[in-house]
Amino acid sequence: MTGLKRNLEIKINRLLKNFPVVIILGVRQCGKTTLAQILRPKWRYFDLERGIDYDFITRDFEFFIKEHPHSIIIDEAQRFPNLFQELRGVVDRDRQRKNRFLLTGSSSLELIKNVSESLAGRVGIVELATLKTNERYGLNIPDFYQLFQGPLTHKTTEFIKSLKAHLTHDQVMEMFLTGGYPEPVLAEDALFYESWMENYVQTYVHRDIRSLFPKLDLSKYQRFVSMLTALSGTIINRSEIGRSLDISEKSIRDYLQIAEGSYIWRNIPSYEKSVSKSVVKMPKGNIRDSGLTHFLQGITRRNKLLTYPQVGATFEAFVFEEIIKGLQSTMLTNWSYFYFRTKNGAEIDMILEGSFGILPVEVKFGSTVKLRQLKALKAFVYNNDLPLGIVINNSDDIRLLADRIIQLPVTFI
Repeated sequence: MTGLKRNLEIKINRLLKNFPVVIILGVRQCGKTTLAQILRPKWRYFDLERGIDYDFITRDFEFFIKEHPHSIIIDEAQRFPNLFQELRGVVDRDRQRKNRFLLTGSSSLELIKNVSESLAGRVGIVELATLKTNERYGLNIPDFYQLFQGPLTHKTTEFIKSLKAHLTHDQVMEMFLTGGYPEPVLAEDALFYESWMENYVQTYVHRDIRSLFPKLDLSKYQRFVSMLTALSGTIINRSEIGRSLDISEKSIRDYLQIAEGSYIWRNIPSYEKSVSKSVVKMPKGNIRDSGLTHFLQGITRRNKLLTYPQVGATFEAFVFEEIIKGLQSTMLTNWSYFYFRTKNGAEIDMILEGSFGILPVEVKFGSTVKLRQLKALKAFVYNNDLPLGIVINNSDDIRLLADRIIQLPVTFI
């Protein structure tokens, strides 16, 4: 895994030039430590999950900093919440000095709050997800993401038509099935993959979540996570989940916050700026890694995946996460993602909004799209006077499906 090139490398290097502290956040085992050590191979490395490192740093931080005033990597920073307050004083004594500290963290529940309160203006924050498909196969990030460098216009369609596929259909389907946790995916051994994933789920619940929430009912939380995998890509009804698990709606709300804060789950807000007055405001969500979804649903073979009743929803979640991974690796700021649904059932899977404008995206698992399936997307484009909407599917070619609606194969993203 040491030779793996990640899309975020350029962005992190730029942030280190501008900030004294950069923190890489992300789910357990997504490659944060490896990436940090690749980017700064000569820096001294400390792991707060190792007793000797934890004691050295926490026992007398002033002495630690005297010995290591810069060029250090501190792994699993959430284990020492006071670290950010301590670093503030260190940074403020020499505000002009950049490129000093590279941290990693695998929980954002309190970590982001501590960073915001203590290191505002002094830290660059990036989120590292599990592998994006191009990373797994050693390819550059697709040109598709250049689309967001400027305002979307009616000429954007011509740019999309000029794109070239970066991936093959088989590569995308394999990634969709297995997800992107680097160690089991790159081993290319089915038995190891299944053993690793089983161990990962147990470790996530019984070590990571236990240490963060010692009073949590772990058996109920584990059942909750398993249920979430069946709901990935769908609107979440907290009261219905609570009844199914015999848990209060408040507990479900807390569980969702825990799952999101540990980067297993992504809450997706409803797009409420539309001219439509009947927008559904309930949250939607994804399990962030499709491999974890499929493993917990007992799907480890492609033929079983193709007949899975929820394959459309899990593919939608997969594409949603692929696009977010791509955008997070760019220098784009102040952008957001949403879904859109009205009470009469009109739905759009993904709406991106930022300095580039508004881009609605519909995701279909199949290769062909019928015109009646575009009704909601076309209405949204016209009602909001947008230059285009995109349909991402498993087709082979880019083409206009209707006025201002363009088809883009998933192999291009």
